[in-house]
Amino acid sequence: MKQTNRRKFITTTLAGGLLTGTGLWTGFSDAWAARFLRERFTESFREMKPLNFSPKPNSWSDQQIRMCWLGHATVLINFYGFWILTDPSLFSRVGLDLGLFSFGPKRVTKPALHFNEFPKIDLILLSHAHMDHMDLPSLRCFSKETPIITAAKTSDILQGTSTQVTELGWGDSKRVIASTGELKVTAFEVQHWGARWQRDSYRGYNGYVLEREGKKIIFGGDTAMTPSFRSLATQGPYEVAIMPIGAYDPWIRVHCNPEQAAQMAFEAKADRVAPIHFNTFKLSRESEQEPIQRLEQFCIQETERIAWREIGGEWQL
Repeated sequence: MKQTNRRKFITTTLAGGLLTGTGLWTGFSDAWAARFLRERFTESFREMKPLNFSPKPNSWSDQQIRMCWLGHATVLINFYGFWILTDPSLFSRVGLDLGLFSFGPKRVTKPALHFNEFPKIDLILLSHAHMDHMDLPSLRCFSKETPIITAAKTSDILQGTSTQVTELGWGDSKRVIASTGELKVTAFEVQHWGARWQRDSYRGYNGYVLEREGKKIIFGGDTAMTPSFRSLATQGPYEVAIMPIGAYDPWIRVHCNPEQAAQMAFEAKADRVAPIHFNTFKLSRESEQEPIQRLEQFCIQETERIAWREIGGEWQL
């Protein structure tokens, strides 16, 4: 695939008369920047895959917990009438925000909902400042009165989005009030890193526990294997844990694999695992379907504990 992409880029470059020093370097070099540019160019010709499911959140009851996976780390949650959106990424690309568009990886699959299909969001939850989790074009779609909870030392990035931004460090909690009642959000430690650029490694990164009417949900954000989830068990049980299962090859130090994701969820005493962070953007070497296949194999004796298997999938209690 690498050689195919390279040949396609070189052929197009030659055909367009762009045989310059920069064009040759981009077409032939194995440097990370050159490979990145080749990948962005090649995928611009690729169509996004359609989805098998079309969630209709406006028909959901406020008398239950119901949620759907919109792609990558974006999950829409109706928690007894309190609407939460995690790490919104709603457009065809994520990456450097250039105003009119973002320069970065293109989606493999379409998002499950368009922005105008959303109900009124009561809270946006951001795990960390990486561009595929804190996507500024997506955040600017929402009202500036929409509360945002984010990790420590990241609110400066969010200027121009919400006027109600709260930073939480590990162990910190915040009670958010909406017309349907109150939601308690508690940040906890995960194993990741928070820098948006190379030199701002001081930025935080969180997982979260959401609590309302005696029920609890874990949003794992982005994490490698860590004992932090085991320590959550004493405050459990949890109805579901939203867990990242992709981008582990070769990034296992900062992204857990599917078996580790399920293990952490179950160690935290979560009844279900809702897999995210796969089959949306090509960020690593494993195939698009490998993460969910490995998760299903790990849970082969308890497959009902997997909340969904593809983008657009829903789970309800």
